[in-house]
Amino acid sequence: MAFVFQFLSRWPLWLLHRLGTVCGWLVYVLSPGYRKRLQDHARQAGVHEADRRNAVAAAGRMVMELPRLWLGALVPVMWDGAHHIEQALAEQRGIIFLTPHLGSFEVTAQAYASRFGSSGAPMTVLYRPARQLWLRRIIEASRARPGLHTAPANLAGVKQLIKALRSGQCVGLLPDQVPPEGQGAWVPFFGRDAYTMTLAARLAQQTGARLVLAWGERLPAGAGYKVCVRPYELVLSLDLTEATAQINAAMEQVIRELPSQYLWGYARYKQPRRPDLAVGQESKKE
Repeated sequence: MAFVFQFLSRWPLWLLHRLGTVCGWLVYVLSPGYRKRLQDHARQAGVHEADRRNAVAAAGRMVMELPRLWLGALVPVMWDGAHHIEQALAEQRGIIFLTPHLGSFEVTAQAYASRFGSSGAPMTVLYRPARQLWLRRIIEASRARPGLHTAPANLAGVKQLIKALRSGQCVGLLPDQVPPEGQGAWVPFFGRDAYTMTLAARLAQQTGARLVLAWGERLPAGAGYKVCVRPYELVLSLDLTEATAQINAAMEQVIRELPSQYLWGYARYKQPRRPDLAVGQESKKE
């Protein structure tokens, strides 16, 4: 499989995205459970049929572009709102980037590292190692780049995030990812309660870091990506559950800007699994 990734990493984006469109629709047609989940979640959010259909293809494109993003040559990136990052960095309070499963969230961290990370404010992203050794090696190698650090999903990783923020650096989180049991709260997401990580809110409360919304829009015809940045302008509640609900509402606003590239097939409303790395329980001691 590593050879396949190496081979695909040399393909142009437009070809990878075309292949991804085919793969996305094949999975949609051949998997009744996935198809129903995507349809139910998109309807729950009031997404139009055209955007639902585009989201099917976008899911496949997200998978097929990974070899290029991880192993291939740099992809074209344009920015919308980069001045918000410059302003936040000038405050030296630390930045928490909140990125939903929208567009290419992989390219968002890479683009930040390339433009801002080398200036003394690297980004640290939380990750859970892949089970397959070959895939784990590829991912770790792809993220070992200037301006981009990784932190394991355990107590040591949470401490690493806190240290980075208190040093005026940045961290990147996917707040719409379902955390293990004990590490989240049940709060509304598009009108239905979803188990949501409290880590983003806890980090903001403990460090006073700025919250910034960011996502990577996939441009048509393989033209590259547009990294969009928006400040989070509301005052975050001191109540952890309310603060988590506020972050969910912010994610809804971002997703509504580009519903055709959100992973509606992600099992967002599933029951949380039991923790295997004890992030939630141990981090309460912080």
